[in-house]
Amino acid sequence: MALATLKLKGMSCASCANGVQSAIQQVPGVTLAQVNFAAAQASVEYNDRATNVEAIQQAVVDAGYQAQPLNELDSGAVDAQEQRDRRLTQQALLKKVMISGAVGILLVLGTLPMMLGIDIPGWPMFLHNSWLQLVLATPVLFWCGQSFYGGAWKALRHRAANMNTLIALGTGAAYLYSVVVTVFPGLLRTQGLAPDVYYEAAVVIIALLLLGRYFEERAKGQTSDAIRKLIGLQARIARVVRNGQEIDLPLEQVIVGDVVIVRPGEKVPVDGEVVEGRSTVEESMITGESLPVKKTVGDEVIGATINKTGRFKFRASRVGKDTMLAQIVQLVQDAQGSTAPIQKLADQVTGWFVPVVMAIAMLTFVIWFNATGNMSLALLTTVGVLIIACPCVLGLATPTSIMVGTGKGAENGILIKGADSLEKAHKLQTIVVDKTVALTQGRPTVTNYFTLEGASTHLLILVAAVEHNSEHPLAEAVMQYAEAQGVNHQALPSVTAFEAVTGRAVEGHVIVQGQASLVQIGTERWMQSLGIETQMLQQQRMQWESEVKTTAWIAVNGDVQGLVGISDTLKPSSVQAVQQLQHMGLEVVMLTGDNPQTAAAIAKAVGIERVLAEVRPAEKAAQVKRLQDQGQRVAMVGDDINDAPALAQADVGIAIGTGIDVAIAASDITLISGDLQGVVTAIQLSKATIANIRQNLFFAFIYNIIGIPVAAGILYPAFGLLLNPMIAGGAMAFSSVSVVTNALRLRKFRAWSALGKFGA
Repeated sequence: MALATLKLKGMSCASCANGVQSAIQQVPGVTLAQVNFAAAQASVEYNDRATNVEAIQQAVVDAGYQAQPLNELDSGAVDAQEQRDRRLTQQALLKKVMISGAVGILLVLGTLPMMLGIDIPGWPMFLHNSWLQLVLATPVLFWCGQSFYGGAWKALRHRAANMNTLIALGTGAAYLYSVVVTVFPGLLRTQGLAPDVYYEAAVVIIALLLLGRYFEERAKGQTSDAIRKLIGLQARIARVVRNGQEIDLPLEQVIVGDVVIVRPGEKVPVDGEVVEGRSTVEESMITGESLPVKKTVGDEVIGATINKTGRFKFRASRVGKDTMLAQIVQLVQDAQGSTAPIQKLADQVTGWFVPVVMAIAMLTFVIWFNATGNMSLALLTTVGVLIIACPCVLGLATPTSIMVGTGKGAENGILIKGADSLEKAHKLQTIVVDKTVALTQGRPTVTNYFTLEGASTHLLILVAAVEHNSEHPLAEAVMQYAEAQGVNHQALPSVTAFEAVTGRAVEGHVIVQGQASLVQIGTERWMQSLGIETQMLQQQRMQWESEVKTTAWIAVNGDVQGLVGISDTLKPSSVQAVQQLQHMGLEVVMLTGDNPQTAAAIAKAVGIERVLAEVRPAEKAAQVKRLQDQGQRVAMVGDDINDAPALAQADVGIAIGTGIDVAIAASDITLISGDLQGVVTAIQLSKATIANIRQNLFFAFIYNIIGIPVAAGILYPAFGLLLNPMIAGGAMAFSSVSVVTNALRLRKFRAWSALGKFGA
């Protein structure tokens, strides 16, 4: 199976989107097609042995629209072209709005005395001349309103109906009726009917619909702000070392393996690994990390982040579409183009909406004409029904909210794989978190240092000198602690006869001022096996171990001199994040391979009551399934390849701090920053987005449920209320704009907590 994303042009309503989707689905070899009206994209899954992208494109063209494969284009170029197209479209719409609006005002002025039933002295009555109105109205309908009539003709050619069909029928009926009255006024008088014309209604309706489409285009353009912001983060130039010279190259000419130089204040052009120098890098725009991150030789740097202090060189490892930023953009685009399950009802309604409205309009005409014999009344109510009905609002209700919601998530380092993931997240009941990385730092850290001589820097220098020769993670923790205490690792004493005893200790002779001291760092059992007395520090050891810390013993020339306490420390935000999840009514469960004592200590520290300890990697998915079998909707928060089965098993898999590859493979949501606080924000964002979608769907359905009967004149017998077709046109235009505007409120989203506000 192959996947393709097509950028579509020419769609004007949700019915158009349904038509395109139907055309694609009829292509032999296509297994799945989803068309997103708001994003103007089609996501297609097909058998590449049975069909190809060109055949799918041709099916869209045959249906009367345009399609271009999105994956063949550079994201920046696509966005730039879209902005140019949207700007030109808005300019053209505004021009037509001004012309049709001006003509509409003239025609309304010409008919105003008749509408009010009074004579107005000095009023320009020549504007009421039906032949003048015909001359003024004709170019407005067939030039300004060309898109409506052209769209209706395309639909008719393909035996379909859409929003353009309703508009063309409504305004066309008013116009043609007026032409007949203008050319043959006596024909109506012989029937006992007044020769009234409705050019002003047709023109004003076109003007209002164009105005609504103009505002809709402007509002829809803002839903893509997240993509533009992400693309705008990218550097344009990279300083590369080639043939011993530093040269500036366009970003697209950088290749894997190039050595790139970044000076203070510059953006990191592509992803890579530092090979020389050190600095701090601002990564908040990608990871959400609020503080600059220290970078030195061997550390990874991410394209589009900002170098703050030092100058460094790095070797490019991912360029072009393989960089983290490019993959984030792709994930956001995919998510914005996806369809949420909540949209299914709206899609089903849209499928039969236009035919039903046309049937209601015909029935309205027949009933009113038979009941009253008044052609004008029957025509006005019929046109009102056709104009006020709006399938467009149903098609915009969900996709616009999804586009804004997923874009808002990307701004905060939360990558949502699809609309279904966003929808499922708001229903979660249980959050299962893997201890390592999700709650703790995932690396050993020195938390305590105790010596018989008090705060002895001399002993710490000896320890650092020996540990500097080891590659063990505990040695790295000791070296980081020593550096933090002011020990210069570049000026450490030399060490001879270094030896590492696997899993137990390291030792070596440290040379200080020509004298060698045997320094040993290891477990208590190893010390005792060498006959080294440890009794004097037992109380300290017992206290640390009760706090679930690993104790490393230090001996110099056969005598114990001190202890180092090492543990995997909690992330600063973990306690608050767990409390916030619990205040949201979610149960937080800790999953770990540690023994029950260690697991209980960590859980107690963060406020988690339910612990699943001694769980082997292969059993994690089974534990998640067990919770699901109890009727729980479960999210799994994991960090590495061992968690992939559990991430896939969960209702929502959340990969935390793992990079894009794992996100694509197993999870539904990825938190780039590796902070559990992102889980809180993701769920809050899901709740806010679904609430926004429900508001939009409510407005969409209630608008049509109330608007169509009112336009049909259902209130006229009791209240004498008849909806003017011009008002119906304004209401129809306003409905689409209001839904898009409501969706744009999500751009101001800030996550809430029972513990207080925090920025999202």
